[in-house]
Amino acid sequence: MSNLHHRRSTCRLCGGHKLTSVLALTPTPPANAFVDEDHLSQKQACFDLELFFCSDCAHVQLLDVVDPRVLFEHYVYVSGTSPVFVRHFQNYADSVIQRYAPKPGSLVVDIGSNDGTLLRCFQTMGHQVLGIDPAIEIAQNASKNGIETKAAFFTPNLAQELLTGYGQASVVTANNVFAHADGLAEIVKGIHTLLDRDGVFVFEVSYLLDVVEKCLFDTIYHEHLAYHSVKPLQAFFANHNMQLIDVERVDSHGGSLRGYVQRDDGTREVSANVAKAIAVEERAGLDRAETYHAFAAQIDQLKCDLNDLLQSIKAQNKSIAGFGAPAKATTLMYHFGIGPETIDYIIDDSPLKQNLYSPGMHIPVVPSVALNTQPPDYLLILAWNFAEPIMSNHKNFTSSGGHFIVPLPEIKVY
Repeated sequence: MSNLHHRRSTCRLCGGHKLTSVLALTPTPPANAFVDEDHLSQKQACFDLELFFCSDCAHVQLLDVVDPRVLFEHYVYVSGTSPVFVRHFQNYADSVIQRYAPKPGSLVVDIGSNDGTLLRCFQTMGHQVLGIDPAIEIAQNASKNGIETKAAFFTPNLAQELLTGYGQASVVTANNVFAHADGLAEIVKGIHTLLDRDGVFVFEVSYLLDVVEKCLFDTIYHEHLAYHSVKPLQAFFANHNMQLIDVERVDSHGGSLRGYVQRDDGTREVSANVAKAIAVEERAGLDRAETYHAFAAQIDQLKCDLNDLLQSIKAQNKSIAGFGAPAKATTLMYHFGIGPETIDYIIDDSPLKQNLYSPGMHIPVVPSVALNTQPPDYLLILAWNFAEPIMSNHKNFTSSGGHFIVPLPEIKVY
């Protein structure tokens, strides 16, 4: 057992021991472990990537936990580089304000605040904001840019410090990070401490129902320890003095779940949306292990289909590059065996990733100017959730004879 990771033996939500392996993907390095040229000769450690189903509460999760300091302290993803996410977070903030009308000037805390994109939306609407994020460089830059951010992991002790220093929060958010932590119970304990009685905790996570229905297997990677659905979450919050009061499905990341939670002494009624979502999940079989065995078979078929397509293109002496270097690309490329023999380079708009090399595969990541200097015949859109704006922004590529390949939710060639 490496000192960089461990395997837990109990369910992350209910503490149960009835855990069944339902999907084993190819082991990978940490999905955002990009390397510079000086480290290309060093082999990167790969860790098991295996999904387990809890028979007690129906939660789906990874049990292999990579040290979060390895994953997050030198993070290379920032929200603000994506105009799509900037708009998403503006709409998100507007929705929270309209739904719950937090007092003007009250405190909004974002756990896993990244570069502060969401908090800036609340700040412009007159709220005091505070970010919490363990990515040291990103937190420092956010603070320099006017969004006070503490470079730390959120814990009950930190929540107590924040309560003493800043007072109670009217809104606490955690977006695409509530699935990232091994100790979710500790995080919820801290949120309960920090949150005002009339406050609301809002989280957004990749939704297990979308993952299964759309075969979005590449959203499974070591940063994402939990694959959330409503039924297990409802029981989890109830067991930790919190109450899930509303849920909704949103489009981000191919399909996400947004949940609204209050302290158990809060006064808001529970929306009928919670029971409706649970009913949909039960009809889809999310509470049965067999569902995930069928999911595995879907992935195998997709692997065959995509590899057949890429091999036929290479057989014609055509070149292929990737577009987008999101974390999910690591899972897709490893599990499907798509490496440097197939992909010449990967374009990414984030300066934090440019001039680095992809995790494990060590494919160069370059800016989009490469489309002019060494254009490929085909671009495999690894950031498939942004396929529409990517294709729209690069119409010159297709007008010059190039083609886009979108691998998920279904393979399409444009």
